[in-house]
Amino acid sequence: MMRLLTTLLMMGLPLAGQCADAITGEVKRQPTNWQAIIMFVIFVVLTLGITWWASRRTRSRSDYYTAGGNITGFQNGLAIAGDFMSAASFLGISALVYTSGYDGLIYSLGFLVGWPIILFLIAERLRNLGRYTFADVASYRLKQRPIRTLSACGSLVVVALYLIAQMVGAGKLIQLLFGLNYHVAVVMVGVLMVMYVLFGGMLATTWVQIIKAVLLLFGASFMAIMVMKHAGFSFNNLFTEAMSVHPKGGAIMRPGGLVSDPISALSLGLGLMFGTAGLPHILMRFFTVTDAREARKSVLYATGFMGYFYFLTFIIGFGAIMLVGANPAFKDAAGALIGGNNMAAVHLADAVGGNLFLGFISAVAFATILAVVAGLTLAGASAVSHDLYANVIRKGATERQELKVSKITVLVLGVVAILLGILFEKQNIAFMVGLAFSIAASCNFPIILLSMYWSKLTTRGAMIGGWLGLLTAVVLMILGPTIWVKILGHATAIFPYEYPALFSMLAAFIGVWFFSITDTSEAGKQERSLFQAQFIRSQTGIGIEQGKSH
Repeated sequence: MMRLLTTLLMMGLPLAGQCADAITGEVKRQPTNWQAIIMFVIFVVLTLGITWWASRRTRSRSDYYTAGGNITGFQNGLAIAGDFMSAASFLGISALVYTSGYDGLIYSLGFLVGWPIILFLIAERLRNLGRYTFADVASYRLKQRPIRTLSACGSLVVVALYLIAQMVGAGKLIQLLFGLNYHVAVVMVGVLMVMYVLFGGMLATTWVQIIKAVLLLFGASFMAIMVMKHAGFSFNNLFTEAMSVHPKGGAIMRPGGLVSDPISALSLGLGLMFGTAGLPHILMRFFTVTDAREARKSVLYATGFMGYFYFLTFIIGFGAIMLVGANPAFKDAAGALIGGNNMAAVHLADAVGGNLFLGFISAVAFATILAVVAGLTLAGASAVSHDLYANVIRKGATERQELKVSKITVLVLGVVAILLGILFEKQNIAFMVGLAFSIAASCNFPIILLSMYWSKLTTRGAMIGGWLGLLTAVVLMILGPTIWVKILGHATAIFPYEYPALFSMLAAFIGVWFFSITDTSEAGKQERSLFQAQFIRSQTGIGIEQGKSH
């Protein structure tokens, strides 16, 4: 049960994303679903048309990285929601509700309590201080070379882990939903993501995410309405019928019982909550809007769309119990994503809308992966070209040179993503999602937060604390039960907990704090003195020259 829970959590919660659209275990190839394939081809043709349109409007570095800062708060909020509403969020959360009932509501909506608080804390200052990447903010009053190197390394590790999960998930989803070959699916995703990012940049990526979000919201809304129609638009009837057919009976309406280890639960929760605020492709979206006001509106709209979506998945989960669970042909649907069996939401789509709607949901599920990998690829390319190349390796590089490096990086990332997707086909990659969030929470988030709010931060503290958080997260994950026991085959884990975020975040914050307050160098004093100027700009967007360093 714990393994089922943790896998569904990593796959079902936003992001557990943004998380991964990964499916673990063996997947049985299904008969070719031509309706799904046709609908997906229509989506691809539409989005490639948008990419062509975007390419004609992408002329500068600002256009390529941030769509020229001309995205509205509403559009950006919908795009952020599109990033979060992954195929695994849709399939995984509904499966969790199908399996465990009420507890699915806790894990699908509970994170929303912390997410807006964190992003409201960051969004305005991030938009005022940065231009293209969050490293612009972190290096604002600190030394450019070491801070940008750390930020870029943290971003690339997170992007790499996410891309592997997304590519493997793409192949297995297509086997399961479309009946296509795994390798064909992986190559298809890789080629399409390169085309979106290489030619259309952020503008094309944004509209791909918006279209995907609208389609997914429409599909989920239709399923929820049909479920409620069957229940007479009465939640009481919905829950009563679900309890009558579920093996657990009335127990599905009682919370608790899923998590027996409070430390692992707390660590996972911290990783998802604070990791979200450290994901490079999410932070990058706040540079696409015109000003801090639009950045705040982005958070508001994104939270609303995601809250609505995850509420729909709760209805869909109980609807699957009511309509699918009572059908003997779908008895294995409770297995959901585990082992690659059947999926409750997919069976429900067939039950309420027939084969045509099943094809639509299958096509949308695959389209969600394209939207996520496009954002990840652009974040990885900007980390290499803007943070490493233009500000570390060849400081003072022209805009044209930087864009050239960025596009070369996109091609390289596309090839690497395809190769890694094929290489990890038979591997259990679910742990990569938890590790990606732990690194984002332990390396990226502390540096971003403290660079904007703590006047005593110095380069020495940020570097030692950031690297300490990153390395601690990786080492503890390797020594934990997931890798040390389940993958490497040892009898017992050296580190007893599934997720390291609680410990790696503590290590990062303590390291930053201690090595900053003990830094008595002249450079440290100068960095502290720049905080006031940074604070003024973070509030007004007007201040010292962007990216000033020493």
